[in-house]
Amino acid sequence: MGRLFHPLLFLLAKCARHQLIRQIEFLHAENQMLRAHLKQHHVYLTPEERSRLLELGRALGLAIKNIISIVSYEPFVRWARTGPARPIVRRPGRPRTSEELRALILKIATETGWGYTRILGELRKLGMTKISRQTVVNILKAAGNEPGPRRGPGSWDEFLKMHAETLWQCDFFSKRILSRLGMPQVYAMVFIHIATRKVWESPCTKKPTAAWVYHQTQQFLNFSEQKELPVKEISRENDYLYREFDNIVAARGVNVRRLAFRAPNLHAYVERFIQSLQVECLDHLMVFGEKHLDYLVSEYVEHYHVERPHQGLGNRTIAAAGQGDV
Repeated sequence: MGRLFHPLLFLLAKCARHQLIRQIEFLHAENQMLRAHLKQHHVYLTPEERSRLLELGRALGLAIKNIISIVSYEPFVRWARTGPARPIVRRPGRPRTSEELRALILKIATETGWGYTRILGELRKLGMTKISRQTVVNILKAAGNEPGPRRGPGSWDEFLKMHAETLWQCDFFSKRILSRLGMPQVYAMVFIHIATRKVWESPCTKKPTAAWVYHQTQQFLNFSEQKELPVKEISRENDYLYREFDNIVAARGVNVRRLAFRAPNLHAYVERFIQSLQVECLDHLMVFGEKHLDYLVSEYVEHYHVERPHQGLGNRTIAAAGQGDV
């Protein structure tokens, strides 16, 4: 009887061992899947959790090496060697900015009106090199301050807002065309009204001269009178072709704003229109002659007025914005 009883106990123990191994493998795979779906890959244990893990792991001996998954085996051995877990000194992550530094940043911004870049420069000058640009921006926004520099009276932004109804910008653009003589570069003038975004374009020419600019300016002024669009201010760049430009517009009582050198941001409206014309139309087509270019530009200007939405007009077209006849 004893000979039959002992093998039976061995068989039962063996079955229970295999079943336990399968359960451990299942739990191990389940743990890995849950860890993969965590937003943060690192799991930070409290001192109590670390102590409990050490208590259970020590009872397993070396077998813990094949089971442990919440941390690697080497940290577990280090924990077991150093003894009970010590309290965490600080929370993981970037330390909070001190209240003294926050108060200093807000004081500089309030008293000077500077933007975050200049404030950061002053802090670096004082030896505070561990604060980032984004930290300064966040502190200013949290206090309800604008991160950028304060816009004072007399700035270009204020000027555009005050004179938008009577202000125009003008500029040249160029395009290479195919002709019997090769690929010459032709030029045209563009005028844009700031308030309505309406555009007037000139016919193109291979040889832009001061006399040609004078004639095109006359045509533009006649156009503005027909459309009842007032012209009191025109901003222009410093091209030599504007030699006669100032005289004709001054005779009509128009003030000319000559821009600073290398300051394209001051001419943003007309520059943006020329970029749109190039990117949305001319860059996709081969142009055969001056008449072909004039036709393409006039078709795009009509699309620009009637069909193309404008962010400055609330993503509406010029016609839908109620800007009159286009």
